[in-house]
Amino acid sequence: MIKDPFQRLGLDREVLTVSQLNGRARMLLEDVFAQIWVEGEISNLSRPASGHIYFTLKDAQAQVRCALFRQNAARVRQALRDGLAVRVRGKVSLYEGRGDYQLILDSLEPAGDGALRLAFEALKGKLEAEGLFAAERKRTLPSHARRIGIISSPTGAVIRDIISVFRRRAPQVELTLIPTPVQGREATAQIVRALQLADRGGFDALILARGGGSLEDLWCFNEESVARAVAGCATPIVSAVGHETDVSIADFVADVRAPTPSAAAELLAPDNSDLRQRLESLSRRLQLRMRTQLQQAGMRLEALGRRLRHPGERLQQQAQRIDDLEQRLQRALRRRLEQAGERLGRLDGRLAAQHPGRQLALLRQRLDSLEQRLPRAIQQGLRQRSQQLQGLVQTLQVVSPLATLSRGYSILLDEQGQAIRHPQQVRPGQLLRARLSEGELPLRVEGSSQLPLLE
Repeated sequence: MIKDPFQRLGLDREVLTVSQLNGRARMLLEDVFAQIWVEGEISNLSRPASGHIYFTLKDAQAQVRCALFRQNAARVRQALRDGLAVRVRGKVSLYEGRGDYQLILDSLEPAGDGALRLAFEALKGKLEAEGLFAAERKRTLPSHARRIGIISSPTGAVIRDIISVFRRRAPQVELTLIPTPVQGREATAQIVRALQLADRGGFDALILARGGGSLEDLWCFNEESVARAVAGCATPIVSAVGHETDVSIADFVADVRAPTPSAAAELLAPDNSDLRQRLESLSRRLQLRMRTQLQQAGMRLEALGRRLRHPGERLQQQAQRIDDLEQRLQRALRRRLEQAGERLGRLDGRLAAQHPGRQLALLRQRLDSLEQRLPRAIQQGLRQRSQQLQGLVQTLQVVSPLATLSRGYSILLDEQGQAIRHPQQVRPGQLLRARLSEGELPLRVEGSSQLPLLE
């Protein structure tokens, strides 16, 4: 029985075998360093046929061997290479066969991924508290979509996989690609614009898709602006970002999360074979139902037949009834046809009355009439204005001071052109002007006297 690895060796000089030493050292290391994170640079990367991954993790002063066994290596999506800075999680152990000190890893991520994880969890908690992940706000996908918008990169395997699924399962569905970068600094803003553009496109559903990658590669789908753009879309959205193990904020906000882009296409592509099977099933059920009803009707007919006392008479009555019904049917058909013909005639008359050509002809006649009346109206208006002008001229001539001047009168004006009406308005020696019917005379005042007013 192995003793407690923390127990010190006895004073009686306990002697251990190499296997015992390495076993106790392994237990001690695994117990003390059961779960730790270590950051460093990969070197001496090895991938044997077993599927396990071995490499050395080093920094400027030291190094340690690492083992990532196959079941954990399958979950690593990052392309590992020598010189890559990574952060690993695992336990410290000892390979007893060689006595090598090593790290047994269960997780690996690029260096700096921890900060992104913290930001991911912070944004996830914030949006979840706002209710953006709530099930009641998620919409149901259409069962038979006709137009689907795909928001993804125009290059790469993602769009080809989606098109392949639709061609195989539902070639009648119309697919429209809204191209956008899905990685890099500018991808976030362009994904938001693509979502807004697609939401206005009148699609039955949208697929937001991208292939797998590291957390940094997928980070634009963890941005708050992209999450809110997804939440703001009125069109149902299927998020298919990364592989099955990749989870993004957009997945939580979208109406449905698909593990892969191909799975997203299968969710929205009705399988024609399933529809065909359902149609065949309905056809079989219909035939069975018809056969059952025919059998029931036959049994009922047989029972009624047995109740007939005079089959020949009843048949004659039925034949007569059939003839009567046939005649009534013919009369009804003729009446319906006559009514339809009358209604068609009335509609045709109404249509002819409302025909644009007739309206245009009436308007053309009215225009021609107005064109003929316009010159006469103009001439008549001119004559009326001429007569009014002549009357006004005559009236003006009657009251015009020029008419008074023409009878031999004159008007005295001072230097300012004011009319002289009273002797007190002038002084001796003042210069005046006498306005005559034709021309003016300069005058100088010699004196003034006031004549008595006539009673």
